[in-house]
Amino acid sequence: MNRGNMIPANEFCASHKIEVTFINSLQEAGLIEITKISDTEYLYESQLNEIEKIIRLYYEMDINLEGIETVIHLLQKINDMQEEITLLKNRLRLYESI
Repeated sequence: MNRGNMIPANEFCASHKIEVTFINSLQEAGLIEITKISDTEYLYESQLNEIEKIIRLYYEMDINLEGIETVIHLLQKINDMQEEITLLKNRLRLYESI
């Protein structure tokens, strides 16, 4: 398996000064995906921004995992709605130009 786009979870945790158990809790909650290869857990680079956002919510804003799940769900709904608004605006412009 190509490990080029993956980072060992223990290195990520050490650099962010958090426990590996926190990362495991995020996986159990379904917030992130961890891949285990030869007894080493890896995080995908594509998830790093999301994980760092979760870390800030948890440690700096003192929001529990259930609250984080809710915040992420609501942010995703807002993002989906913004994309839909953009699509509808573009469609409206098409009809206005006729």
